[in-house]
Amino acid sequence: VRGLRASPRPRSAMPSWVIDRYGRNEVLRFTRDMALPAVQYPNEVVVKVHAASLNPIDLTMRSGYGATALNMKRDPLKIKSVETEFPLTLGRDVSGVIMECGLSVPYFKPGDEVWAAIPPWKQGTLSEFVVASANEVSFKPKCLSHVEAASLPYVGLTAWSAINKVGGLNQSNCGGKRVLILGASGGVGTFAIQLVKAWGAHVTAVCSHDASTLVKKLGADDVIDYKSGNLEEQLKALPVFDFILDNVGGSTEKWALDLLKKWSGATYVTLVTPFLINVDRLGVADGMLQTGVTIGSKTVKHLLKGVHYRWAFFMPSGSSLDEIAALVDSGKIQPVIEQVFSFSEVPKAFLKLEEGHARGKTVIDVINKK
Repeated sequence: VRGLRASPRPRSAMPSWVIDRYGRNEVLRFTRDMALPAVQYPNEVVVKVHAASLNPIDLTMRSGYGATALNMKRDPLKIKSVETEFPLTLGRDVSGVIMECGLSVPYFKPGDEVWAAIPPWKQGTLSEFVVASANEVSFKPKCLSHVEAASLPYVGLTAWSAINKVGGLNQSNCGGKRVLILGASGGVGTFAIQLVKAWGAHVTAVCSHDASTLVKKLGADDVIDYKSGNLEEQLKALPVFDFILDNVGGSTEKWALDLLKKWSGATYVTLVTPFLINVDRLGVADGMLQTGVTIGSKTVKHLLKGVHYRWAFFMPSGSSLDEIAALVDSGKIQPVIEQVFSFSEVPKAFLKLEEGHARGKTVIDVINKK
């Protein structure tokens, strides 16, 4: 593998934000000595990161949530004698420029502007460079800057997984369907509103009152303030739904499935699942067994009541990003950004994300290192 040359002299290290242990914000450490990523497989590319963004998964990974399952994915054959993922770089979203391509990558070349969401078991994007599989990468929407583009891949692919891959909705069958989005003002919610609206659905969005203007602007037909009274009763007063996307979890699923139209193929999809918690708590084998029993029993229970119950997860996919990019360039989906931080302000950005109640994404301008 030939070395990268970002200057006249060969380099072996790059600036990066890493963690050396799990914990709160104090574990974030800036280093200029992170090893440069290199193409190790024929289908990989190296991307120079222009912008990245933060997602709730970065907070949970920083604290060690899901470490057992992610380490299994990182080293499934237990080849390493010592199990360590450190130093670990967080950050899943990237918008940047291709610097190097593996021998089996015919559709990208150095200099191409691309975007991607890097899976959580790989080194992240809060670095000068990141390596990705070419099938995780897509050409960046032409109408967006790198900062704008970096806000979309992870939330976009998470919503796409839930709505299209798991929920079965698409451009040809979504028209006229009544869709309910719980937790509509976060990153996934704001993307989901725009996606199903672009496909012709009637959208009911649940959020707090101060986010209602935003979600209406994004296309929501009805907006329900969950703080203004009993949410369950407010929603039961509306006509039944064909599809529910739940970004909230908790006690919500105890009553949300009663809002679906029975025996019509109506589907409830939740992004809040116990899979990683089970594996962390019980170990890989018992955790996966417990997860299988839970999803199986819930699926059967609700199927007998005439509705479909599903779990969804983020799935990296360059081809899905191609479809999302087309929707962005056609003006049907726009980025929703709350605040942009420079590369030197990554700890501040994490603190901002910890505050919760986001009205859009927190983006890191990596090129701006001041």
